[in-house]
Amino acid sequence: MNIITNDQSVPVYTLAQDPVLGGKLFSMARFEGALTHQSELLIPHRKDYYLLVFARRGNSRHWVDMTPYVTRDNTFYIFVPNQLTVKEEPKPMWGTALAFTSEFLALQESASLGKLPVIRNPQNAHELLLSENDVLFIEDILDKIHTEYTRPSEWQQRMLTAYLTVVLTYLSRLYTEQFESSSFSVDKLLLKNYQAIIDEHFRELHQVSEYASLLNVSAGYLSEAVKAQSGRPAIAHIHERLVLEARRMLFHTQHSLKEIAFELGFSDASYFSRFFKRETDLTPAEYRATTREMYQ
Repeated sequence: MNIITNDQSVPVYTLAQDPVLGGKLFSMARFEGALTHQSELLIPHRKDYYLLVFARRGNSRHWVDMTPYVTRDNTFYIFVPNQLTVKEEPKPMWGTALAFTSEFLALQESASLGKLPVIRNPQNAHELLLSENDVLFIEDILDKIHTEYTRPSEWQQRMLTAYLTVVLTYLSRLYTEQFESSSFSVDKLLLKNYQAIIDEHFRELHQVSEYASLLNVSAGYLSEAVKAQSGRPAIAHIHERLVLEARRMLFHTQHSLKEIAFELGFSDASYFSRFFKRETDLTPAEYRATTREMYQ
């Protein structure tokens, strides 16, 4: 299978451009054996909105950040902005999809939603497994959301926000149970903030001290806290994010090594190549050739 784009850049789709969920701030759709999003088939792309999909039944295959997934029954799937997504197989699906933009989360009624784990997604998770009780709860709330969504009124926005708050809070509890330890500390919060700010600035900031300044802590304290909470040096988190984006670009675009190095904030291609080799044991050219041969 070839899922390499020949474009010079990976397209970014807005919610308004979604062929099924098209809307401005919030949208939802229900599927009863539908072949969804066929226009996106084998097209690597990013979305600039959040997409949450409750798959009641289905077995289609898709990729998120180069990891393949086969849709499982009674599972919730999380897509957050800027993940690189490829839909591989057009197979029938039964379930419900919710989509909303960052602007929707920024509304006064929704302002706190952006801080929830399932929205911030610090673990870059994609699948949330549901128990039978979880499924019953989720289906009931999704029914309520659908009723409000299809019945416009002056209270619709408030009702949708209220129900969505319940859904996202419930999913965030599942998220922390499945992907994070339950203990909380100031240093754990610092780690999450560090990971979040890396995601915003990794292209231009490559030093721990630069992130420490943004977080208003000393570089030494940040390094110690991150190492204690994650088991890895603080610089490793920056390098990991750079490597992830480099892999995305090498796999899904035709950008030259020089172009990729420039976009990731490296002073020259040779320095970037040495960095990538050190982190992955492959040169950028070797990685591109190996992965494309693997998925041809």
